[in-house]
Amino acid sequence: MSDPGRIRDIVRGVPVFPDEMPPFDPASAPESPIELFVEWLQRAVTDGVAAPHAVNLATVGDDGLPDARVVILKDLTSAGWQVASSSDSPKGRQLAQHPAAALTFFWPEAGRQVRIRGAVSTGTTQENDADFQRRHPVARALVLAGAQSAVVRSRDDVDAAVADQVRRLEAVDGLASTTWTVFTVAPDAVEFWQADQERRHTRLRYSRSGEGWRQELLWP
Repeated sequence: MSDPGRIRDIVRGVPVFPDEMPPFDPASAPESPIELFVEWLQRAVTDGVAAPHAVNLATVGDDGLPDARVVILKDLTSAGWQVASSSDSPKGRQLAQHPAAALTFFWPEAGRQVRIRGAVSTGTTQENDADFQRRHPVARALVLAGAQSAVVRSRDDVDAAVADQVRRLEAVDGLASTTWTVFTVAPDAVEFWQADQERRHTRLRYSRSGEGWRQELLWP
């Protein structure tokens, strides 16, 4: 077994932040965190940040311990940030039992993070099905074929089950899933984090205040 201490040697000297990062002046930030997020996301897309819509979704398990995984942002509305999964997946079951979540976007090429925390609600049958129908046929087939994260004997079993469901999708127009669910994270707090080479990071937190938002600068 290799010496775990070698990790220090492996990561030592690896650049943490790019030499040039976009400016961020909290004094000019809009009143709503949704507006600022859209600005930052558009800048990330324009600058070619890899997978800017990828987001870490953190939930609470049945054992009370945190759980996390990276998913894809589906949409952002006035109600909040939307992701999707099967209701019978681990994250689906966790969100049903503990309907709250934290989201973290990390855009290393820009030295930026966005952190969101809030209560979670589920979409209507129509909203869930509309999102399901927008998925690639194989992605839909995977949902229909079995419970996400269930133990399988081999990849061959997965391929065979998916092939069966692809044939069903081709035979039945608009075939729906009874488990696919859109989850909306309604923000109670949203933090925008801009890196600084000297670690004097700029952190702006939006917190719910009545019908609006309170803005606060945080210590780096």
